[in-house]
Amino acid sequence: MAVIYVDADACPVKAEVYRVAERHGVRVVVVANAPLAVPREPLIARVVVGSAPDEADDWIAQRAGPRDIVVTADVPLAARCVRNGAAVIAPTGRVFTEASIGLALATRDLLTDLRSAGVATAGPKPFGPRDRSAFLAALHQALVRSARDG
Repeated sequence: MAVIYVDADACPVKAEVYRVAERHGVRVVVVANAPLAVPREPLIARVVVGSAPDEADDWIAQRAGPRDIVVTADVPLAARCVRNGAAVIAPTGRVFTEASIGLALATRDLLTDLRSAGVATAGPKPFGPRDRSAFLAALHQALVRSARDG
């Protein structure tokens, strides 16, 4: 059975994940560097890892595999999970795939280099209702695909 792993630090769609997972009867594992509140439901687990950089990412990447779904905006984590065969969705509804992850990593690296060189770059656009709707659609599709392939 699929597991939804949520990279929970600064994730704006946790409530949506809980609702959809409950409807589908899917286990959710919320991973964070600090304690955070999660619903007291049998299918929802909270994992608090240490505060070292990328510790939550490492924890998720070591466990996520085929049929699992990872919710993250972290492109390097998305790349690791895609390589493991997991479905990966950003909170905006962007689906990371083997075909798209290379460009996403290159874009991230370019923007990081530009910022390091002092070039002002625009940050991400504000999270809005369209993003939430796109995320819900992508999560539903990923769950349907996971159930079909299982």
